Amino acid sequence: MKIVLASGNRNKYREMKDELAPIGVELLFGGDFDHPQEVEETGDTYEANARLKAEAWAKATGLPAMSDDSGLEVESLNGVPGIHSARIVPGSDADRVTWLLSELKDKENRRARFVSCIVTVFPSGIEPVICERNCPGTIAYSPAGTSGFGYDPVFTPDGYDKTFAELGDAIKRKISHRALALKGIAEMLIHVIQYQTVRTMDNSISGADSVSDRKNK
Repeated sequence: MKIVLASGNRNKYREMKDELAPIGVELLFGGDFDHPQEVEETGDTYEANARLKAEAWAKATGLPAMSDDSGLEVESLNGVPGIHSARIVPGSDADRVTWLLSELKDKENRRARFVSCIVTVFPSGIEPVICERNCPGTIAYSPAGTSGFGYDPVFTPDGYDKTFAELGDAIKRKISHRALALKGIAEMLIHVIQYQTVRTMDNSISGADSVSDRKNK
């Protein structure tokens, strides 16, 4: 099964494609398409925004489309930046990390969690597949590490004493919010793939029977 990732974020694509390959899904990078869809994220939840993007890409390409919407929720900031994590302030990831540390400079509570919701939409009319997961942790006092992207240099997941950017991709792909959501969506997609395989076989058998019937008449 081919599924297009409804995103031009190659970092997300790299994180997601390897998890889906073992179940028979070839994830296509949205940024490689001639006319990438620019979808305004007007939803008020991760699921709503992910669904908007996946539906637009499925309609435009005629392929199943997968979208992830994710964010960082900080307790002492009442869940901010949340769904606005990637655009809370203009500029680069480093600018947003600087903004976050500034907002937390007088805060003792540095608890936070990453949240990811992945939605897969099918143009064939099959019900969308949805999975949301989170990864709890704390915000560090200064950036550390060079791997990852976004707020990874200042997020320390529970059970570790290093940030995601220090821990590297191997660990992040096991415990991160997106990794957990992706594992969940992969399990759901197995059933979709099995259903489509059975339906295709049934159609083939029905077609063969029809040809046989015509020959016997």
